[in-house]
Amino acid sequence: MGRRPQPDIADRLLDACTDFALSQGLPERLEPLVAATGTSSRMLLYHFGSRDDLLRAILRRARHRQVTHFKAWMQRRPDEHYLTTLATAWASMTGPEGQPYVRMFTQLRENAEQTLWPGFRRIATTDWLEPLEDGLRSVGLTGSATLVLAVMRGLLMDLDAMADTARTDRAFRDFLALLDATLRPADEAR
Repeated sequence: MGRRPQPDIADRLLDACTDFALSQGLPERLEPLVAATGTSSRMLLYHFGSRDDLLRAILRRARHRQVTHFKAWMQRRPDEHYLTTLATAWASMTGPEGQPYVRMFTQLRENAEQTLWPGFRRIATTDWLEPLEDGLRSVGLTGSATLVLAVMRGLLMDLDAMADTARTDRAFRDFLALLDATLRPADEAR
């Protein structure tokens, strides 16, 4: 009779592997994950099946963390203009807390084969549309979520490629100023 699965151990191992992958990137081999968890490759394979299954689990865990953080940052707040919320969300996404996710998922999105997460590109788009639509609707920018998401994703990819925070931050502030300018005529007409 074999050992029974121990979900609490698997969960701790997965958290340690996810922390490692967010700070160092997805490894090509198991050895870095073995070192990060203080266990053996045999134990990782026992709990997760294969290297690719472990990498998929890491990606799912990291994505869950990212969605939790990013949605909270983009959530409409009743006491704050939504463009201010977006400016704060941008600073969080591009800051130390958000950068590991941007790096990891930009790398995954650029993987042409999509072997670890087929359909990721679609999920990476649809996850953010709802909170953006809700927030933008609150300031009269209904139907602008796709535009805002495209600008944010493009600037995040630019930041990842060029590491020029000042330039991408300035571009995002300029974009928010353009959105704000489109709101002023509507506000003045009231």
